[in-house]
Amino acid sequence: MTEQALGTALPVWSAVPFAGVLLSIALFPLIAPRFWHHHYPKVAVFWAALFAIPFLQSWRGEAVHQIAHILWIDFVPFLALLWALFTVTGGIHIAGTLRGTPAGNTAILAAGTVCASFIGTTGASMLLIRPLLRANAARKRRVHTVVFFIFLVSNVGGGLTPLGDPPLFLGFLKGVPFFWTLSLLPEVLFAALVLLAVYYLLDRSAVAGEQRDLLRAGLSTGIAEPPARREPLRVEGGINILFLAGVAGAVLMSGLWRPDGFEAAGLHFGPETLLRESILIVMGLCSLLLTPRAVRAANEFSWEPVREVAWLFFGIFVTIIPALAMLEAGTGGPFAPLLHAVDTPSHYFWATGGLSSFLDNAPTYLAFLASALGRFHGGVPSDEALRALIDQQPQILAAISLGAVFMGANTYIGNAPNFMVRSISEQAGIGMPSFFGYILRWTVPVLIPLFLLVTLLFL
Repeated sequence: MTEQALGTALPVWSAVPFAGVLLSIALFPLIAPRFWHHHYPKVAVFWAALFAIPFLQSWRGEAVHQIAHILWIDFVPFLALLWALFTVTGGIHIAGTLRGTPAGNTAILAAGTVCASFIGTTGASMLLIRPLLRANAARKRRVHTVVFFIFLVSNVGGGLTPLGDPPLFLGFLKGVPFFWTLSLLPEVLFAALVLLAVYYLLDRSAVAGEQRDLLRAGLSTGIAEPPARREPLRVEGGINILFLAGVAGAVLMSGLWRPDGFEAAGLHFGPETLLRESILIVMGLCSLLLTPRAVRAANEFSWEPVREVAWLFFGIFVTIIPALAMLEAGTGGPFAPLLHAVDTPSHYFWATGGLSSFLDNAPTYLAFLASALGRFHGGVPSDEALRALIDQQPQILAAISLGAVFMGANTYIGNAPNFMVRSISEQAGIGMPSFFGYILRWTVPVLIPLFLLVTLLFL
């Protein structure tokens, strides 16, 4: 059975466990933090089982195929790449004196934004979040810095190449030219510059507030004072840069080399995919073997962030099956009213982005790309339809791409690096906002107005 047929056959309430995972992530850390810290793997497995057991009982072989497909084709590559990048970047320590000044913090955010399109949002996030936290260790007001890091490095910065964010990589696999995404430079540059400017002003205000607090307490501010001894910046564990290049090369190889694969247990296995996962594992193991322990100790390296992401996204990937199937059903499924209403670039931007904030942005990108191809070039072979869309309606593809990449910043679960950055920051003692607190305090007043401007100026 195809995903389209499954999406029309499954009842809407089959997506309840997916909503349960999202609500658990949102509410448990707020109302029962101790329970959540110790038992979040059990919560993820509970919701996965609540969907999988009746699904398997009702659909049997088809259910086995769907669960095996999403775990092997989607979850395993996702986790392999995440683990490799986390391991390799955890072995790179940027040593030396880093000062958490507004200018210094803005420079780190800008550098990470640029890096994100070339080593991926996950790679750039894991490489730079620890130096940023260390630079601001003496600061009292740091939440805004981490939030804007998520906005810029974990999301917006990944919009320029297929290496930056998974939706763009899937578009590349479907036939979008590798360098086409560079046409998104005006939108990415605009969004990045606006966010950097807003952050700089916020951080200057935060520094002024810290100074007032210290003066009221009768203490020296110390924030703007130069350190007694300034250590030059240097990179320790530099061999991991080679492993990072190996990870990026493996991902690119799997998109450029597409040999015939083979079928086993109803799943398609491509040699390029198996080789990619093997390279990722080898790069991670080499990093573990060849990086001095002192380097990881200096980074305060811990497996907890990747462990948390692995368990929670396991629950998300399993329970998301009915939601994705309903989306893949197109105008024949429950999302028909939404898909019928989407026909302009601004519609595609907000529809793709809105769903990408809560669903996996990669299949959401593919679903709206398929919808656009069917709407504007129906009855034409997919490769010809894609070329026609790029030639005749490039703004539609741009809107889908920007919505999937940009609006991953709207929630913690919009993109995997968001969750990892939050976890690492909380381990560093930063009290990050709750799931809904993040949306209400930061997404609504900062990102939504920005995305409205992007719509008005570019779409």
